Amino acid sequence: MRVALFVTCVNDTLFPGTGRAVVTLLRRLGVDVEFPRGQTCCGQMHANTGYRDEAVRLARRSVAVLRGYDAVVVPSGSCAAMIREQYPKLTGPSGPFADAVDRVVAVTYELTEFLVDVLGVTDVGASFPHRVTYHPTCHSLRGIHLGDRPLTLLRQVKGLDLVPLPGAEECCGFGGTFALKNADVSAAMCADKVRAVLDTGAEVLCAADNSCLTHIGGMLARQKSGVRVMHLAEILGAAEPAGAAGRPVSAR
Repeated sequence: MRVALFVTCVNDTLFPGTGRAVVTLLRRLGVDVEFPRGQTCCGQMHANTGYRDEAVRLARRSVAVLRGYDAVVVPSGSCAAMIREQYPKLTGPSGPFADAVDRVVAVTYELTEFLVDVLGVTDVGASFPHRVTYHPTCHSLRGIHLGDRPLTLLRQVKGLDLVPLPGAEECCGFGGTFALKNADVSAAMCADKVRAVLDTGAEVLCAADNSCLTHIGGMLARQKSGVRVMHLAEILGAAEPAGAAGRPVSAR
């Protein structure tokens, strides 16, 4: 199986540790993962704000870079939803390029989908002795319908104390450009989410999207709460077997 890591521009620019955690995790499970160097933004921001031509160009570029792989793993419910839901609409229903889009869409998985549905794994050999709560981001919850896959994986992590998040399915208020255009509403929604996180007594808040974690984590930090935010991949990759570190990611 040829597996590509589509790291997303947010992770590549701001949270490279998430991409490294995905590689660590997949290699622990015997998967050789490649990092296609030609990848850029998936185009979600452009599509959501009306820059259709730019979004189409980015979609076509991504498909050209990712075609030919047996699986494309994305550590972001938001960007996985963009590829699967929006690429077919942006690029059209017919023609040779539409076939390439369909092939890429069919093999694109958010990380937990790939672990549970493709590899058939729920215990990834992780160890993380901390009290953790999980926030299901809107795209992962309502876009690609991750369901309980992330929770199933977290429950198998050695030493991890998983506590439910009150009002878990409520939006954190980020919503990409929504947080910029509707700052007061966004901040109020985030305040509600932060209160729920603090009510759990968790040491760590995790999610499948660093964008939402940035939003919530910013308010947690300003309140000096002491609660850390971590991408789910970093928790699942927390137990690395001896000798697995230091290998470069193959790229093309």
